[in-house]
Amino acid sequence: MHAVRKRACPFTQTGHPSYALLTRDSGAVCFRLQGNSNMLINCAAYQDGRKLADIDIDSISDYVARPECFVWVALKDPDPDELAAMKDEFNLHELAIEDAQLGHQRPKIEEYGESLFTVMHTVELDDDGGFVIGEVDVFVGSNYVLSVRRGTRVGFQRVRARCEHEPHLLKEGSAFVLYALLDDVVDRYFPVIEAMSAELEKLEDRIFEKSDSAASRAIIEDLYSMKRRLVLLQHHIGPLQEAIGKLTGGRIPSICSGMQAYFRDVYDHLDRIVRTIEGRREIVVTAVQVNLGMISLAESEITKRLGSFAALFAVPTMIAGIYGMNFERIPELHFKFGYPVVLIVMLAIDFVLYRRFRKAGWL
Repeated sequence: MHAVRKRACPFTQTGHPSYALLTRDSGAVCFRLQGNSNMLINCAAYQDGRKLADIDIDSISDYVARPECFVWVALKDPDPDELAAMKDEFNLHELAIEDAQLGHQRPKIEEYGESLFTVMHTVELDDDGGFVIGEVDVFVGSNYVLSVRRGTRVGFQRVRARCEHEPHLLKEGSAFVLYALLDDVVDRYFPVIEAMSAELEKLEDRIFEKSDSAASRAIIEDLYSMKRRLVLLQHHIGPLQEAIGKLTGGRIPSICSGMQAYFRDVYDHLDRIVRTIEGRREIVVTAVQVNLGMISLAESEITKRLGSFAALFAVPTMIAGIYGMNFERIPELHFKFGYPVVLIVMLAIDFVLYRRFRKAGWL
């Protein structure tokens, strides 16, 4: 068990709620809003690629004022008061704060003066294979990074650990933190794509299994559900590729200067994911067409079988109909062996037809 130390840490702004600071021996820091479940997960200062200290809210402005230093703050499901406090600390643009408060934003990267506001969507799988969609908003300035996540089940502790273990890259400042967050979010898409690809392969195998109409209908429903989920995935992932493209060429925001190669790596990963999604959507469309074709083939087999049996009954019916006509002068009517001969002819013709139909695979 780690020892836990607790001390009061109120906001200095009038009207803002107070926080309690809990610090473990490992150095992780967590601010919990008193009387509320919302949390400021982490707050730390960095300089020259090294972590200076875990800091409290009151100390943010002191570290932000230092040259070559930046503060990295992480919030989870913040309320308006918490965001308002961060807005005052970092002088954030009110439109960006409004987007972060409302949530449900389209993935994007917007530039506000010398700062960036980034919106990313996380996609995770629940126990039933459904999507759990979250949102991560990142405010980036030359001397701060503020990440706000909502609806995500997995945090970004490993991103912070990665950055702290790569001080030669962390020297790049807040831009490298933005890259690390983007890279981690994009990497989380790959397991989702792989799971959907495996599910699609199983659906393809089911298409070629012998099944009745109910099973065929179920396959079509599952394929359509797969297509809808792929469209949803494209909706949450695709716009981020276009947004990151702004950081790889053309007029690069000053904060990200010198980091183009890293953002281009994230862009390439996203491009591969988007192409994979498009490919899977095409496979689903083809699979639906193949399944419908298999249904048509099955129906044609039934039609052939019914037609074969109809032909077998048609020959005796025709012969019986001819000799059942009420004409007085039908030559064979008074033939001594007419009845058995007609029966033999009927059986012989049906036997020949049956053999032909069996050979053709109709019966």
